Amino acid sequence: MIAALALLLAAQAALSPSAGAPPQSPAAPATQAPAPIPAPDAAALTRVRLSTEAGDILVGVDTQAAPITAANFLRYVDQHKLDGIGFYRAVKVADGYGLAQFGTRNDPKRTLPPIKHEPTTLTKLSHRDGTLSMAMATPGTAAGDFFITVGDLSSMDATADTPGFAAFGRVLEGMDVVRRILVAPTSPTLGEGVMKGQMLAPVIKITAARRVD
Repeated sequence: MIAALALLLAAQAALSPSAGAPPQSPAAPATQAPAPIPAPDAAALTRVRLSTEAGDILVGVDTQAAPITAANFLRYVDQHKLDGIGFYRAVKVADGYGLAQFGTRNDPKRTLPPIKHEPTTLTKLSHRDGTLSMAMATPGTAAGDFFITVGDLSSMDATADTPGFAAFGRVLEGMDVVRRILVAPTSPTLGEGVMKGQMLAPVIKITAARRVD
C-alpha cells in the first residue's frame, strides 16, 4: 500500500517553475529502486539550521554526492534568500508518510536560475525518512523550492525510465518539527490541481537559514 501511495506522491510532488501553474507529473518510477550507497558520516555534511516558527531543523547537505544541487541550496542560504519564506505545502500520503515543502515559490526577487538535474542514479542517494530534496516540474527546472520526506519514499528515486527527484541531504536533528509541519492545518481551497488542499494555512515561516560551523 505504501509503495503505491509513494508512486502517487512522486507524481504529485513537483512544483512548476511558472508562478501559479499546476505541477507536472513525471513518469511513475519503477518499484525497484537503485541500491543507495551508505550515508556519509554527519561530520562530512555541511550543516544548515532552519529556524522555523515550529522549531529548529538541522539539515546536512551532501556536497560530495550531489555537488550541483547542494551548492544551489547553499547559495540560497548564504544569500539569505530563505529568510522569511515558509513551509507552505504538506503532502500526506498515509499515516507517517509524506513530505513538507518550502522555498521561494518563484518569487523573482529570491529565485536564482534553475540548475541541472542530479538524479539519484548518479548521486546514489535515496528518498528515505528525513531526506532533503529538490522540487521541480521537469529536469532542469529546479531552482528555489525544496522538500523534506517523512517515511521511506524511495519510489521518488530515479530509475532507468524516470528522472525522479534530486536528493541532496538529510535531516540531522528536528524530524519532530518536520512531522509537526506535515500534520499542520491546510486550506481546503488553496492550491491548483493536485496541490489543492495541500497548502498550509497559515504558512510556517522560516525566520532564518544559516550554516552551522
